[in-house]
Amino acid sequence: MNKPNPQLELALLRARDLACARGGKKLFSDLSFELRSGQLLRISGSNGAGKSSLLRMLCGLLTPSAGTIEWNDAAIQVDRDGFHTQLIYLGHTPALKGDLSAEENMVAAGILSGDSITSAMARAALTASDLGHLAGRLVRTFSQGQKQRVALARLQLAKNKPLWLLDEPFNALDQAANESLQLLIRDHLAQGGMVALSSHQAVALDEMDQLIRINL
Repeated sequence: MNKPNPQLELALLRARDLACARGGKKLFSDLSFELRSGQLLRISGSNGAGKSSLLRMLCGLLTPSAGTIEWNDAAIQVDRDGFHTQLIYLGHTPALKGDLSAEENMVAAGILSGDSITSAMARAALTASDLGHLAGRLVRTFSQGQKQRVALARLQLAKNKPLWLLDEPFNALDQAANESLQLLIRDHLAQGGMVALSSHQAVALDEMDQLIRINL
């Protein structure tokens, strides 16, 4: 397990009185919390309760109906580009292009997120995720579980980003991949990072001491 990274330990994410309404329906309101170094935010709730909406709010892709989100005591809108360099957001559906290889998808994802990911870096991340043998294959030939693992391989290149926002990251993973992801999350938290995730599955991470639970 890696030693704490002082650069990660400085971060603070704060939500104040958040509310979310979609299609005229209020999903949640008066939601406040603080997420600090080494803490895991576990978001649960039924389908349509607003789990994905909350994660999209936290990364700035969705504007709350009410309330504010702050990063290190400043509203995330103040320096949106700077804030985005501090996080990685993975949605519940793998954002992959079927006509690109796994390696090419990782490079393309880096371009879209403003990160410089070379082919060598992408291949190394895939290899670290036990996916090196799939690096050159077109994603449209993959199973859903393989697609999910390729998307999650981006976390191998995000270890210096304090904030990880993961929407249903355990979907379609077999037991070995599930356990590997939990270990990766634990290592990031041990270094001083922070993770917010939604999941309908019970996982060993739920027993962590540094756990914040939100049930929508």
